[in-house]
Amino acid sequence: MELGIAGRNALITGGSQGIGRACAEALAEEGVNVAIVARDAKRLASVAAEIASNRTGRVIPVAGDMTSVTDVERSVFETNAALGQIDILVNNAGSAPMGKIGDIDDETWQASFDLKLMGYVRCSRAVMGAMRERKWGRIVNVIGRGGHFPTAKYIAGGAINAAILNITQALAEECGPDNVLVNGVNPAATATDRWSTLVQQQIKITGKTEEEIMAASAASVPLGRIGQPEDIANMVAYLCSEKASFMNGSLIDIDGGVSRAL
Repeated sequence: MELGIAGRNALITGGSQGIGRACAEALAEEGVNVAIVARDAKRLASVAAEIASNRTGRVIPVAGDMTSVTDVERSVFETNAALGQIDILVNNAGSAPMGKIGDIDDETWQASFDLKLMGYVRCSRAVMGAMRERKWGRIVNVIGRGGHFPTAKYIAGGAINAAILNITQALAEECGPDNVLVNGVNPAATATDRWSTLVQQQIKITGKTEEEIMAASAASVPLGRIGQPEDIANMVAYLCSEKASFMNGSLIDIDGGVSRAL
C-alpha cells in the first residue's frame, strides 16, 4: 500500500528502542525522514545508523530529555534545521512504574508526570502551530490501555494515560479544521525492554515467577501472544499516512483482542 508520505519529516520521542524504534523503522521504510529523540546520545547514534542503513528515509539522532522544556524546544529546532519542517510527531517517550498508591512516592509521581504527560504536551505544542499553518500534520500519541482500564497496581500509569487520552481528543478537535490529525494508540503488553521491567516489578508485587507472569499475559490474549513493537508501529505508520485522512481523535487499542467493550 502506498501511504503517500515519502519525503515527509517526522520526530519520534523515545525513538532509540522498543516501540519508538519500530515506528522509526516503519516510517523510514516509507521514505519519511526521521529524527529519533532519546537521552542516550551514544545509543541514538548507533540506532539511527542501523535504521538508515537499508531504508529510503534519512534518520538522524537528536539527544534530548523530554522532561526538560529547553530540551524539547532544542530537539524541535535541531530537527527543523536538519530535515526541514516537522510534518509528523510520534509521542512515545515515557512510562510509569507498577505499584499501588501507597507504593509510589511523590517524586516518582512527579517524574512520571513530567516525562510522559508533560513531554507529550510540550512536544505537541512545539510543532502543532507550524503544522496548522501549512494545513497538514499528524500527531500520534502512544498511550496505553491502562488509561481505559484502571487497576490498583498500575495507578500512576493508568492516571497519566487517562489524561493523555483526554488531551488527544481535545487536540483533535482543535487541530482538525487545519488538517492536523491527532490520534492515539493503546498497546497492551508488548515485547520491549519496558515490558521486561514491568514483569520484574510484578514479580515483586505478586510473588509470582517470571514464567508464570509471561504465561498468564500470553494466555489473556485471544491471539495467544503478547504484542511485538512492529504490531504497534504498523498502525502508527498508517495513522501518519494519507490513507488515514479521515481519522482524527481515534483511540485505537492494539492488544490482540484483550479489550472487549461496546
